[in-house]
Amino acid sequence: MTSPPPPTPAPAFHITEPLCAVFRRHLKGLNQKYTPERAKILDTLIEVDDVFQAEQIQSTLHESGYRVSKATIYRTIKLLQDAGIIQQVLVDAEQSHYVLAYGKTPRDLLVNADTGEITMINIPELEAIRDRVCAEKGLKAQGHRLLIYATGE
Repeated sequence: MTSPPPPTPAPAFHITEPLCAVFRRHLKGLNQKYTPERAKILDTLIEVDDVFQAEQIQSTLHESGYRVSKATIYRTIKLLQDAGIIQQVLVDAEQSHYVLAYGKTPRDLLVNADTGEITMINIPELEAIRDRVCAEKGLKAQGHRLLIYATGE
């Protein structure tokens, strides 16, 4: 009788905590509740997965038939920022832009200064430079942000 083959080792991977759990824990620390409105805003941000403005989130929610006040969106954005789930992207002084940051690989931004259009770009060479510089200092990179401004000239 032959013995069964040894079990196949599980693949090595890192499990990232769900963003809702991170947000819930942050809110609990502030003695605030994880409301359906806050949950829907977070879900929408995850689905958008791009640079966004508060007005865009409100418009997306309204288009899906979900009504959330602008004040609730702004308060939730502030809470999500404080929790480290999103980051503000300083594109110009007139309008706040945000990007989902928690658990994401770095995505850099190219801003057309003529039109204000923002494009997410990926520069693998920059990640390699970042990692090399950190390793030389005995550190491990946790992320980075690059914002390039360009014009048509």
